[in-house]
Amino acid sequence: MVDTRFDVVGIGNAIVDVLGHAEDGFLRDHELAKGTMTLIDAERAESLYGAMTPVTECSGGSAANTIVVLSSLGGKGAFVGKVRDDALGDVFRRDIESMGIAFPVRALTAGPSTARSMILVTPDAERTMNTYLGASAELTPDDIDTQQIADAHVTYLEGYLWDPPKAKEAFIKAARAAHDAGRLVSLSLSDRFCVTRHRDEFLTLVRDHVDVLFANEDEVMTLYNAESFDEALQIVRGHCGIAALTRGSRGSIVVSGNEVHVLDAPKLGGVVDTTGAGDAYAGGFLYGLTQGYTLANCGRIGGIAAAEVISHFGARPDQPLTNLVKSRIG
Repeated sequence: MVDTRFDVVGIGNAIVDVLGHAEDGFLRDHELAKGTMTLIDAERAESLYGAMTPVTECSGGSAANTIVVLSSLGGKGAFVGKVRDDALGDVFRRDIESMGIAFPVRALTAGPSTARSMILVTPDAERTMNTYLGASAELTPDDIDTQQIADAHVTYLEGYLWDPPKAKEAFIKAARAAHDAGRLVSLSLSDRFCVTRHRDEFLTLVRDHVDVLFANEDEVMTLYNAESFDEALQIVRGHCGIAALTRGSRGSIVVSGNEVHVLDAPKLGGVVDTTGAGDAYAGGFLYGLTQGYTLANCGRIGGIAAAEVISHFGARPDQPLTNLVKSRIG
């Protein structure tokens, strides 16, 4: 690929993650849908925060996690997301910039506070997320720097951010700027319930703007209203250039036209917390794609990144990923 200023620019929710352990009974008591991401208001956010016992608080958000993984592998990343000029906004900016990631978006000086997500991890390592979008939902097309988009191999869009109307406009502006510059556009479907809310719009987005699609088994089946994963696989291969589909412990499948790669999930220890697994996979895959690896090895790098992230608590790598990739792929 032609040299650019960035490998990937990620656009998504700028969120501070609040992670804690919980039993299934806690989820039932608080009427939480296990294994999903639910949008909540400020009052609900304060109530849950008061009821849980946080283990750690750190900057997060799906697309931001993906760019962090890319950076851990040695890639050049930028992130576009909205925070408020408050304490949590400062935490987010400090964390993301300390990892060498460009974060040029100006903070809001009024309005909602910086977003936070209460992530409850049950003993089976499943994560249940309740997210107050706050300032992150205030992203607008004015926050998209088309020159920055043109300076990146790939623009990566986080499906979670499709809810606010202005963010939708920002996505389309970024996608058009990327294609005008001859670059690629990538989308993560993010969550089955997110796909359910926006199925028709996501179908149009994938058909008209997306070159590289990331989804898990449930998400891609929901997108195409398919009765089986194989049915969804056959449909998606005709709708975008590359689809990288994750299947948990069964690994992933990467398809591009007639090219199909079935990849096992690498083992790097036990499963402690599945938070951020899909984000990490996307970060590893996009690193491989922008560095000229084969599609099969892109998927393998994604799998290695995901395996590292789920082997400990939290959604980001505990160690630089470059050595892991070199030892297994070269």
